[in-house]
Amino acid sequence: MAKIHPSAVVEDGAQIAESAEIGPFCWVSSRAKIGENVKLLARVSVMGDTTIGEGTIVFPGACLGAGPQDHGNEFKEEAKLIIGKRNIIRENVTMHAGTPKEHFTTVVGDDGMFMINSHVAHDCVVGNNVIMTNNAVIGGHVHLGDGVIIGGNSAVHQFVHIGRKAMIGGMSGVDRDVIPFGIVASDRAKLRGLNVIGLKRSGMEESAVKAITRAFMFIFKGKEGNFEERIQLAKEKFKDNEMIMEQLAFIEESLHGRRNVMTAD
Repeated sequence: MAKIHPSAVVEDGAQIAESAEIGPFCWVSSRAKIGENVKLLARVSVMGDTTIGEGTIVFPGACLGAGPQDHGNEFKEEAKLIIGKRNIIRENVTMHAGTPKEHFTTVVGDDGMFMINSHVAHDCVVGNNVIMTNNAVIGGHVHLGDGVIIGGNSAVHQFVHIGRKAMIGGMSGVDRDVIPFGIVASDRAKLRGLNVIGLKRSGMEESAVKAITRAFMFIFKGKEGNFEERIQLAKEKFKDNEMIMEQLAFIEESLHGRRNVMTAD
């Protein structure tokens, strides 16, 4: 049987795994689903139709699954928040449920760390192994690829997509899509290059890092034609490199989706 502190409020209907722990002064809604070995340490609010995957630890003050901050859609019965496995959710983190615009669902992957006061807005899709540091916030409909790092006090504009293993420097305002493996910084964020250190730390070979760096210079700094023309040239030039093709596919998806992809100075 789950370990539930006497001061916690768990509404009838909540699905609590036997190995879960619900700490002092927590509140768990009737539609919540709490997985195996989940720990709600204290004063955690789990609202609405929220699922928390196994092994996730939630620190005091977090509020998960509240209605979205989207005028007219604040309190929809169908709204959901799905949180994956083994996440660390620190003090005062907020993650909101979805809206009708995106099938009512906000999704957070596995093995992430969400530091103090970070915020995941409605309809976001957050990948695995994502780190959002203190006070980092993402607006509605944002997509974060696997391994993305968002620096402290940074803000990502709604509908922006950030590719796999990109890194956003602290105190950055991101209003355009960021390519996979990119590194972004500045108060109005600019693409500064590639997250080379992050790639090396993830075990990527030196030759692969050099190849993707050459492709970056060709696409973003090259003199052959305009940006769109270099994308088409790069598709042939680097067709045998999966990582570069991943970047090119991301750029084309961004452009075809009528968003703006961030380019280098």
